[in-house]
Amino acid sequence: MTADGARFQRVAPVRLYQRIVEQIEQAIASGDLKPGQRLPSERELVNQFGASRPTVREALRVLESDGLIRSRHGDPHGPEILPFTTAGLAKEMTRLARFERLSMAELISFRMILDGSASQLAARLRTDDELAAMEGTVTAMTHAIDAGDEEFSKADVAFHEAVARASRNALIEVSNLVVRGAVRTLITDKVAHADNRRALMRTSLRHHQEVLEAIRTRDGLAAARISRRTLYDYYAGYVAEEERGPLLALVEGEGA
Repeated sequence: MTADGARFQRVAPVRLYQRIVEQIEQAIASGDLKPGQRLPSERELVNQFGASRPTVREALRVLESDGLIRSRHGDPHGPEILPFTTAGLAKEMTRLARFERLSMAELISFRMILDGSASQLAARLRTDDELAAMEGTVTAMTHAIDAGDEEFSKADVAFHEAVARASRNALIEVSNLVVRGAVRTLITDKVAHADNRRALMRTSLRHHQEVLEAIRTRDGLAAARISRRTLYDYYAGYVAEEERGPLLALVEGEGA
């Protein structure tokens, strides 16, 4: 009997250097290769993998581009295994957010989820020093209203970064950074040329002050609610009305 409903796709050829990359990535993920250790020399890698020198070099180039190893010209030792950083994750998420046809509604609703969660966690976990850092960014926002959009935006970004750090979650930090950047990229011109730009900055400042107060009093639910509502009020106008459902779902029933 044959499975008439089964449909298969052509298999894509896999280049040899990708197999080398996969093996080294797996060795790093499993802990067999640790940060600070060295890979074998290029000649030894050629022997171990049974591949050509150009193939091994291409694999090493990919690994270095992804931030997994570091090679130094003239170094007699093999490439060094690097410790994990969020840079590679940020790179991949930026590519997803900007080039994979995510809609404005998807980006904004995801940012509402991230900001709300970060604010809720920060309200519960923040230290006095972290609170002081947030207060400093809000003060900078106040002074930046007269300085213009660029300075105000810098202070705004600094506030959200401080909140994300206080959440104690590196994924929230990276995701928030990438998604916020993608959204801002899409609406920069509209914001910069808005006739009511100063009014928008004052409204934004007031909302940030409200979030800060909730974090100061350790009211996590209020901090999350205000964060989501603030983002909805600021960005909903950039989303077609028929696409606002996910955004509304995140603020419905929350009250003012």
